[in-house]
Amino acid sequence: MSEFTLTQEQQDILLETAREALRSTLDGRSPRWPQTISGLEQKRGAFVTIHRRGALRGCIGRMSDDAPLFIQIQEMALAAAFGDPRFPPLTKNELDEIQLEISILSPMIACAPAQVVPGKHGVYLALGGKSGVFLPQVATEQGWDREALLENLCRKAGLAPGSFLVPEARLMYFTAFVFGGRY
Repeated sequence: MSEFTLTQEQQDILLETAREALRSTLDGRSPRWPQTISGLEQKRGAFVTIHRRGALRGCIGRMSDDAPLFIQIQEMALAAAFGDPRFPPLTKNELDEIQLEISILSPMIACAPAQVVPGKHGVYLALGGKSGVFLPQVATEQGWDREALLENLCRKAGLAPGSFLVPEARLMYFTAFVFGGRY
């Protein structure tokens, strides 16, 4: 799995894109997107995570790579702010208190449980029409080892403990290039 990176300029443009998506929506105006540059047209899965005062405030992403990064980040920022069912929609009053985190994903690779390295790999599990995903940084933030990561993934997917060991289960890992900043 080759390491994916973005230049500081590319990161800044994607962060500004996420900010403008939120700002223009809350202001009720047409967005004024930053000018894009080479490299942001590539298609990769991506997540946008919003924290407020250090606590999760929204996180939505797409594992698939069906849209250019520039578009993917616009859509995921709006989804994280206004469509995460765990939280009420973001308000204008919260903007000064949020931090944005963007995770650009590598392609997913089928793996055995023993191949998962917490903190390095994100994980995806699917079984019987149910699925769950954790970004690589979640295991580190929660202090989980491999077993805790995989058991919590089962729980998140609504599956029985140990479901990642079922032969029909589809377990995959991926890495992410993660960056962020204040709103």
